[in-house]
Amino acid sequence: MRSTILLSMLALGAACASVPAAAAEKLTIYTYESFTAEWGPGPAVEKAFEAECGCDLEFVSVADGVALLNRVKLEGASTKADIVLGLDNNLIHEARETGLFAPHGADLAEVNVPGGFEDDVFVPYDYGYFAFVFDTEALDTPPASLEALVEDESGLKIAIQDPRTSTPGLGLLLWVKAVYGEEAADAWVKLKDKVLTVTPGWSEAYGLFTSGEVPMVLSYTTSPAYHEIAENTERYKAASFTEGHYLQVEVAARTVTGVKNPLASRFLAFMTGPGFQDTIPETNWMFPAGKTSKPLNPVFDTLVKPARTLEFTPEEVAAERKAWVDEWLSVMSR
Repeated sequence: MRSTILLSMLALGAACASVPAAAAEKLTIYTYESFTAEWGPGPAVEKAFEAECGCDLEFVSVADGVALLNRVKLEGASTKADIVLGLDNNLIHEARETGLFAPHGADLAEVNVPGGFEDDVFVPYDYGYFAFVFDTEALDTPPASLEALVEDESGLKIAIQDPRTSTPGLGLLLWVKAVYGEEAADAWVKLKDKVLTVTPGWSEAYGLFTSGEVPMVLSYTTSPAYHEIAENTERYKAASFTEGHYLQVEVAARTVTGVKNPLASRFLAFMTGPGFQDTIPETNWMFPAGKTSKPLNPVFDTLVKPARTLEFTPEEVAAERKAWVDEWLSVMSR
């Protein structure tokens, strides 16, 4: 009898040993590189959400927001992404038309962005205004308008991002188009002389700026807050342009494959609350689109406030983006 019991126990132990421990549920989010950088919001967001859900959150990053949409379109319905985080208001109509994104089912009552936001697929998580940030130690008097920048003949050099891969790059393209309309190509001809380099994403361009390669870079009105809060310096400022500044609202959405993962809808709900939103102002250096647990640092009240908000509708961007990018490329490739 003892030998029979012993053999049974050994067999049971062997069977148990051959079964792996239950793996934690997993959520895969595609986003852009600066979001997942060690100084970005990704690490804090991952820690906070995993503590809440008891799951494994995996970020997969590409250079920038337009590249995100390009990747998901390339992967199609076989994408590994449950959520895509980092598209913006300029891409949402085109993204919706792919059929690769599903309704979010989230409560947007806590969402607050300029002009309001209502959409059944895309959920905002932050917003900001594009601006040219300059180094006060390298540039005494920055251009006071987009026209002044275009017409500048002082030898000023700038770094910008590629509208084919980068949401800031696309934002500048739309900004120029909003101000110049049918004369945009002529404006780009003049602006090209000031462009030292065009980078795939924001991180590369801003790195060139902070290393002193250029005195001015395409970024956001909120970028100087980083330098003042994190580095205790007022050296870097955003130039205020009289024509106004172009608005960006960054969004996330579930993919059609992500609908099968209950963690996807849970994350979108989490994203509009303090657990996520508290990380945005001082890691992504944008304005939060949802509820935070405390007021923003007073530095944010001192930033450039656009005299006018510029914005095309998502439908206008979807209809014209290719033609406007081709117009830009025909100038920049000469």
